[in-house]
Amino acid sequence: MPDARDHLPLKPIDLELLLALAGEERHGYGLVQEIAAHTDGLVTLDPGNLYRVIKRLMESGLIAEAGHRHADDSGERRRYYRMTALGGRVLAAELDRLRALVNARSTRAVARRWIP
Repeated sequence: MPDARDHLPLKPIDLELLLALAGEERHGYGLVQEIAAHTDGLVTLDPGNLYRVIKRLMESGLIAEAGHRHADDSGERRRYYRMTALGGRVLAAELDRLRALVNARSTRAVARRWIP
């Protein structure tokens, strides 16, 4: 079984994409919408960047295709993606890593110094 720590630390966009897939399978445009909503519009992905990230995460085994489905009554088919078991372990490990970082005494000291 691959070690999740081999994939850490995640790039911020990788973390956002895995978070977007944590609850359900999504198609590309659904990922763009979820990431924008989750980041209050701070992160917006154009299709070229999105599909480069998807390709990289698929090659790493963190996400996989979940098949094609009809998007709506137009008959248009969309490719859906899902998080793999490895992707879930990597996401959990990254969240634990970030939690430890945020809760570290030295981090809190810096925050107290610079946050009004």
